[in-house]
Amino acid sequence: MKKIFTLICLLAFLQINAQAQQERPLADRPNIQGLKIAFITKQLSLNSEEAQKFWPVYYDFSDKARRIRQEEKDDEIAFEEKMLTERKKFKAEMKKILVADDRVNKSLTLDRDFNNVIKKELEARRDMRLQK
Repeated sequence: MKKIFTLICLLAFLQINAQAQQERPLADRPNIQGLKIAFITKQLSLNSEEAQKFWPVYYDFSDKARRIRQEEKDDEIAFEEKMLTERKKFKAEMKKILVADDRVNKSLTLDRDFNNVIKKELEARRDMRLQK
């Protein structure tokens, strides 16, 4: 009887422990979108007026890029052609907002730059865990 009771307690403890680890509070998780906004704002040195105009254009471009990626996942040439067309439109709109060519060109590479920063951070964290 003692063995059964001990086994039941052990299983209950393991179940509670597993749930506690899986249900990490959202406040502890990094907000990737928030980090991305901060990264882009800093990289482009956006003031409030520029940011107000920049973000709707940026999100519209991101949505179009995502849609093109889904629609043309089997045809690389069609994907590249449609993306080039959208990037040209995005650049023209960014020129109106950011004015300076260096800032406009930087706006075209920020997604890649941010992804590289995140990738490096994740690799560093993985390496730290493996060293423990």
